Amino acid sequence: MRKKGAVIPLIVCIFAVAHPASSENTDQPGPGIATDVVAPVELARHEKEFSSALLKPARMRGKPGVAVVFEGTDDLHYYAKAETAPGPGFELKVDAKADDFRFGQALFPKWEIFTDPVGNKVEVYAGHFTVFVPMKAKTNKTPTTTTAIDRANIKVKISGIACTSMVCLRPFERMLEASVDWSRRDSWKEISIETAGDADELIEAVKGPGYSTWFALGLAFLAGLILNIMPCVWPVLPLIVMRIVEQAKASRRQSIAMGFAFCLGILLFFACLAAANIILRVFYETALQWGDPFRYPSFVAVMALLLVVLALFMFGVFTITVPSSIAGKSGSGKGYTGAIGIGFLAAILGTPCSFGILAAVFIWAQAQSLLLATVAIMVIGVGMAVPYAILTSQPRLLQRLPKAGRWMEIFKQAIGFILLVIAVKLIAALPEPRRIGVSYFAVVLAFSVWMWAGWVGYGTRLSRKWLIRIMAIVLAVTAGWAFLPAPAAELIDWQQYDPELIDTALIQERPVLIKFTADWCWNCNVVDKVVYSRKDIARLIEQKGVLAVKADTTEKDNPASIDFQNLYNELSLPVSMLFLPGQKEPVRWRGELFFADELKTLLDKISHGQSQWQKEQQKQG
Repeated sequence: MRKKGAVIPLIVCIFAVAHPASSENTDQPGPGIATDVVAPVELARHEKEFSSALLKPARMRGKPGVAVVFEGTDDLHYYAKAETAPGPGFELKVDAKADDFRFGQALFPKWEIFTDPVGNKVEVYAGHFTVFVPMKAKTNKTPTTTTAIDRANIKVKISGIACTSMVCLRPFERMLEASVDWSRRDSWKEISIETAGDADELIEAVKGPGYSTWFALGLAFLAGLILNIMPCVWPVLPLIVMRIVEQAKASRRQSIAMGFAFCLGILLFFACLAAANIILRVFYETALQWGDPFRYPSFVAVMALLLVVLALFMFGVFTITVPSSIAGKSGSGKGYTGAIGIGFLAAILGTPCSFGILAAVFIWAQAQSLLLATVAIMVIGVGMAVPYAILTSQPRLLQRLPKAGRWMEIFKQAIGFILLVIAVKLIAALPEPRRIGVSYFAVVLAFSVWMWAGWVGYGTRLSRKWLIRIMAIVLAVTAGWAFLPAPAAELIDWQQYDPELIDTALIQERPVLIKFTADWCWNCNVVDKVVYSRKDIARLIEQKGVLAVKADTTEKDNPASIDFQNLYNELSLPVSMLFLPGQKEPVRWRGELFFADELKTLLDKISHGQSQWQKEQQKQG
């Protein structure tokens, strides 16, 4: 399935769609053949994850029936219970029918426990498993000759919804068909299934979203209201609402108009979500889910860094200036665009602090019609906008608020620490390789913001102000280049440090490259970026048969750490060594960062003649 990035503030999650298909009998049975073999039918697929099913006649505990054999990857799963499925009727169902046979209740295997993105424990079926449906003839007659009842044409309907740890796909319904020889049922293969009733313990299920339309819409409205008390929104909303009301004091009509413009900005954000959902479902047969953006490390990193900046605002490191469009004359009407923009921003800021109730609403909405799904999404926006519509239409309500004082400043700073806690939680959710880089960059970004706002004042000369702020930008950009990119796949096949492996290679006159590094060594990361990430160097290392060794000196007890000082007489990182055939001492780069060209030149000069190691490799090949 194609992937497409939507130009909206929220990154959307793309679903894989399983197209309706029915299986055909690809192997018609001849005389004496007990069963037909049918090809598996694909039920669901998303990127590398897939699941398919096929039908086979079988016996279980001596009773004949049809076995529905599911095959697939472990991450793609189906829901075992209606109570914990993401929507009404979304649990896995298997129903069989045939003209001359009756079928009993499908016997499912013991489920597995899966923790969904909201944190709920749910019962699922995943990977390879079998469902058995017992069957018997509607007549008591036991046929001895080939009659219509001998050949059972069975249809099995499989329905439900398939999910991975990343996304839920659209609900599906597939019809599988097979033909079995009922007269040979005694020879059908005996199978055994460990059913859920045999489980030693049951996990208490959390009630799923099987509620009515009106209850769901009420839940959506409540979710919007709750967005207003999320800590991520506090830094901007009170300030903007106060400014809008203050700007329009001279005219009640202007106050109401500016307030509703602000609310329109909030609704515009949710209208973008609803429009994206319509486009994805109509043209790409996918659906939009709340919370899916947090499965993308880049989105999580951006939101975490945004919270760090907002925390600095709460600490008073800098102030948020109201756009000039809002600060203009109250009667000019120029402030409406700015008010809409700030309302849009307020809705975006509610995203990182949102929680499970929004996820529940979006899961319910994805199973509804386009119209009802759009209404549900917009109701969330209405719930968020209503308090500000009331506040801006009744400026007298502001007079009842406590007067500003020392307590407000302390409260504001306390909220800053809450934002930092949320930011740390988001960073901790990142994959380990990116977690460290984002943490480093967050510190540098905070320092850059402090430079931008704290190193200049109202009376600072314009030239000095520009110089300091350009320095702050350069520092942030440089840190972003160094820390933020996701670690790329290594081009060089590095071997773990092993003195015996190195000695053997040197005896065989094989070139050896040793990279001494450590997790805490920042310059070592720079060397990896500017030297060992070059494709031409990686290609030469492979062509020349160079043994590339990564010597980890993160801990002092590592063999590489001991040899780094005692054998190679080195004291500080980074250090790279290239042992060339015929030379006793290696070429060393101590503390150097930009030696890629020199390394490439030395690799080019390695003789094309066969070394002892190359000859042995050729013999083995």
